[in-house]
Amino acid sequence: MRFKRTHPDQLPLDWSKDAEIERIIEARVAIRAEAAALRWRLRLILIETVLMASLVFVAGLTLHQPTAMVLRGAAMVGAACLISGLLLIALAGLTGHMIARYRRWRGQ
Repeated sequence: MRFKRTHPDQLPLDWSKDAEIERIIEARVAIRAEAAALRWRLRLILIETVLMASLVFVAGLTLHQPTAMVLRGAAMVGAACLISGLLLIALAGLTGHMIARYRRWRGQ
């Protein structure tokens, strides 16, 4: 990886030697990464929900079932898929939080 040469009049800053700034930067990056990971999990759950509901809808219509029954079944499958995915995310977050608390407790 090549770095651009700095201008001779620019004040040379060496951020790697300051441990406090490095710690702050790492904490901010970790917070952003955690938020991005949560957004991606929610996106995946929404995509999965739509796909499952549409699969049930198309299968019901293909089998010439009554439309009201197909719509109700697709809605139930979609709702169940969304709830189970959100519950899975919540339980994973709670488990991670409890493990972190346990590690802090064991470290004392």
